[in-house]
Amino acid sequence: MSFPNHRPRRLRTTPAMRRLTAENRLAPADLILPAFIREGLTEPSPISSMPGVVQHTTDSLKRAAAEAVELGVGGIMLFGVPAVRDAQGTASLDPDGVLNKAIRDVRAEVGDDLVIMGDVCLDEFTDHGHCGVLDADGYVDNDATLEIYGRMAVAQAEAGAHVLGPSGMMDGQIAVIRQALEESGHKNTAVLAYAAKYASAFYGPFREAVDSQLKGDRRTYQMDAANRREAILEVELDLEEGADMVMVKPAMSYLDILADVAAMSPVPVSAYQISGEYAMIEAAAANGWIDRRGAITESVLGIKRAGADTVLTYWASELAGWLKES
Repeated sequence: MSFPNHRPRRLRTTPAMRRLTAENRLAPADLILPAFIREGLTEPSPISSMPGVVQHTTDSLKRAAAEAVELGVGGIMLFGVPAVRDAQGTASLDPDGVLNKAIRDVRAEVGDDLVIMGDVCLDEFTDHGHCGVLDADGYVDNDATLEIYGRMAVAQAEAGAHVLGPSGMMDGQIAVIRQALEESGHKNTAVLAYAAKYASAFYGPFREAVDSQLKGDRRTYQMDAANRREAILEVELDLEEGADMVMVKPAMSYLDILADVAAMSPVPVSAYQISGEYAMIEAAAANGWIDRRGAITESVLGIKRAGADTVLTYWASELAGWLKES
């Protein structure tokens, strides 16, 4: 006697059965919370294109970090917005500058209970908004930028960062940062390489969040959205230079890239669910077009399913709370 093959459906019959047989799971420790701190604020400032996300004060950032610890979130990635910018991004090197001070304050608040990450990039600190210093012709000077990245990395490590996230897509940045850390005695500070970072139309809200001064685009140094194989080359270069972890950014439109990188990487892989991805879901949910909680959970689970070990998402703490409830 033959029977219809209902085996897959038998494993979907109840919520408990679906939980038991799920191939992928989310946990709070998989999540990293990106957070912005702006110099000179007396109270948190809402970001209009990212409902629910703010530019923090020192006190509100410390509270957000403490909440992340309580919820079991894995890490926090800090971005600083200075009051004064210049062509060289010199505020990035000031031990008492907004980002280095924020790292120090968060480390004092939560210690080693949360992995504290610092953004190693000049775009927030330059008056032209590019990720590096410019030469006389207006192009990013790769080698001059690397020298500053090395110094930024040491400043952030000395402030207490556990992990540094070089996001500028400069050639050779991982090697320069690793050497600077080793020579300054910060051998245990890890590097999360933004290895495959694409020039994307979905970064718009982030530029509001950091008050970006950029005119034009970053297509000469960030990756072309048309290219897939090139991502593996970029990852391989960063691994050869000593990256402890690698990242794909953005996540949503690049799940094929994420799957490729996860299949070949010997180190943990992160993916960044960026500001535009966040804004689209929030806008659709606000209009009643989609179920907010379901869409958030499904979107992050899809990133995990594609191969990410950790996910940077602005919903990290909220999602962690939901996961703890279930």
